[in-house]
Amino acid sequence: MTDITAPPVREPLVQRINWVEIGPFIALVLLAVVGMLINPDFLSATNITNVVTRSAFIAIIAVGATFVISSGGLDLSVGSMAAFVTGIMIMFMNALVPSMGANAIIAGMALVLCVGALAGLFNGLIVTVGKIEPFIVTLGTMGIFRALITFMSDGGTIPIDRSLRDPFRPVYYGNLAGIPIPILVSLAVAVVGAFILYRTKFGRRCAAVGANEEVARFSGISVGRVRTIAFVIQGICVAIAAICYVPRLGAATPTTGLLWELQVITAVVIGGTALRGGKGRIWGTIAGAVILEMIANLMVLSDFISEYLVAAVQGVIIIIAMLVQRFSKQP
Repeated sequence: MTDITAPPVREPLVQRINWVEIGPFIALVLLAVVGMLINPDFLSATNITNVVTRSAFIAIIAVGATFVISSGGLDLSVGSMAAFVTGIMIMFMNALVPSMGANAIIAGMALVLCVGALAGLFNGLIVTVGKIEPFIVTLGTMGIFRALITFMSDGGTIPIDRSLRDPFRPVYYGNLAGIPIPILVSLAVAVVGAFILYRTKFGRRCAAVGANEEVARFSGISVGRVRTIAFVIQGICVAIAAICYVPRLGAATPTTGLLWELQVITAVVIGGTALRGGKGRIWGTIAGAVILEMIANLMVLSDFISEYLVAAVQGVIIIIAMLVQRFSKQP
């Protein structure tokens, strides 16, 4: 009797490449090549350092947004929140200068982290307890935070006290071993974020909630708690970005953080995080933030497209990124 068996299945010598994961880094390399061809100064150490430093604000906030989006949420209030917490921080530090001097900076940093966490908690509780779509909630709080900073500044600016400018200056303009402080801060935030998202139960629960809320709930996961914590993380990241931002301009205005929400969401999406939730990629998000700043820098160094169209280009990028995700077979 002839033994008929199916031939053994051969394992592919090369595993399928996950273009969603490596795509942002390939884009970085391609942009660097294009930039060098357009302007030889693009890849100078000074320009690259400037680009990465300027991207730090968006990168830090986008790390928090990765948690919110991977858990199935969306936060449109990050730009307005950044303006609001920055104004609170500056006003608090200015009030403490007579009694604390330069130590007011430390107190201001502690306060802004608390305010950022509370702002995120505010968003999270309305979404989870009120059972309202995150898009609607954060659209509302975007208006609230922007109105509050406008009221606080009386439509003008809230400048930092002159005596605090020099002590605070190194937070943005300083460096450690030649690396600018904002870059180090953004890397530290990314490392912590990656550890939480990839190595902890909370990170796995974020992905589970974003992938399928009902299945996650039946598995015993507190969906409301996970999403609320994700919004709190977002608020803390906004506060950290505000700490790095204050020394750069030395003031908060009603236009501080304008359109940051667009840049943050774009960085997260082109970094490979699915806008529908279920999968977050921290390092892709960091690459996405750098990509956006590199494109803006290229627009300044070249005459192909007006630099005033940066927001339009970013809008096109997020649409293209969503189309790629829509038709991609990657999860």
